[in-house]
Amino acid sequence: MATAKTKILCFVCNKNKITYPCEGCSKHFCLMDLTEHRQNLNEELGHITNEYNELKQTINEQKQNPQNHSSIKQIDQLERNSIQQIQQKTQDYREIIIKSLPTCMNDIEMKCKDLNEQIKQFHETECNEIDLEYLRNELMKITQELNNPSNISIQQNPQLFINDISILLSKKPKFNKWKQNAITVAGGNGEGQQMNQLDHPSGVFIDKNKNIFIADRYNHRIVKWNYNTREEQIIAGRNGQGNRMNQLNQPTDMIVDQQGHSIIIADRGNRRVIQWMNQNQQILIDNIDCYGLAIDKHGFLYVSDWMKDEVTRWKMGEYNVGIVVAGENRQGNQLNRPTFIFVDEEQSVYVSDRNNHRVMKWRKDTKEGRIVAGGNGQGKNLNQLSDPAGVIVDDLGQIYVADYGNRRVMRWREGKEEGEVVVVGNGQEKHSNQVNRPTGLSFDDEGNLYVADWKSHRVQKFEIIS
Repeated sequence: MATAKTKILCFVCNKNKITYPCEGCSKHFCLMDLTEHRQNLNEELGHITNEYNELKQTINEQKQNPQNHSSIKQIDQLERNSIQQIQQKTQDYREIIIKSLPTCMNDIEMKCKDLNEQIKQFHETECNEIDLEYLRNELMKITQELNNPSNISIQQNPQLFINDISILLSKKPKFNKWKQNAITVAGGNGEGQQMNQLDHPSGVFIDKNKNIFIADRYNHRIVKWNYNTREEQIIAGRNGQGNRMNQLNQPTDMIVDQQGHSIIIADRGNRRVIQWMNQNQQILIDNIDCYGLAIDKHGFLYVSDWMKDEVTRWKMGEYNVGIVVAGENRQGNQLNRPTFIFVDEEQSVYVSDRNNHRVMKWRKDTKEGRIVAGGNGQGKNLNQLSDPAGVIVDDLGQIYVADYGNRRVMRWREGKEEGEVVVVGNGQEKHSNQVNRPTGLSFDDEGNLYVADWKSHRVQKFEIIS
């Protein structure tokens, strides 16, 4: 281990003695301290040998009885914990259902009362087969409601390691209505570029303070109309039409980031998506025939490409390559001039497929879209659209479409063959109950509906009444 050397300070006693180096730790020790150092090393070697023997014994035991492995014990503990959690959760859900059942039973009793009155009437008069079939259907509906209440939905999540269950107490869908005489909240003073005018407004966005942001397309600017003062402020593009960094060319849509004080703009005429932040500009995506924009809850940016007939998704801060999430020119999934888009909480993408006169929906990570509005050719029937523009979806999954060619706003429930008119165009004039070529749509937090009235150069607010 060591050989004698000339006098050097001992590492332990710090005295100038004949010392010996330890090859392992490269320190020098006098003879006495070297002896003690070697004893310590031998003791440590003994400890390691004992630990090795214990490890070897454990390995042999677990080979003979795998159930004693630590991983199995962890699983056992996980099982105990999961059982306790499930028992607690199911008990909580039992209490929720017990509390909700009286409301359900009251509804069923009311329906039974109505049905009983009808049965009495049929006893007093002559009934026929049609009457009996009606009574059977009503009785069946009430029985189904009793066994499967519509306000209670029990669901399982198969994605979890141990199935989690949840109970959804759903409210009856609210089919809102709006006053048909609208209030002009921006523009309305004829076509022009003055501060109280608009020139073919396109996209529209309402912030939490009810301020209105508008893509003022042929004025080549983004404007903000303050809710209280009705004053207009140019947010981006105050330098006229052009392709400089401080100019815009026919912007069609925008995303407003109120916290970051920035606006992302579909600068369609310049074929770019550009961000304005405190009058500083940055091109995010170049060489793209952009039209509509959307952003999801994870911060991904979505852009409809008017010429490539597709929608791409971009990670914020990384604009090298976009991922196609709708379109792709596949048979049955082709788009033809996609315009406005909407992305819901589940990252499903809704696209106004303008020249196909329909709205398409692509669920996240699927290659095939499906028709959720229109799709029966161009026309003005309730199952048709004509050059659809703005599209938004409410919390109930109801789809609202600016039916540009038919001068109306439609509401569609997914899976239904027909939509319903919620705002009627009523011609090409500029009265309060008319919209002439609606484009962008938006809701405020009270449910009031805002419509960009393209041909009348204004934004109309339709107040909610139910």
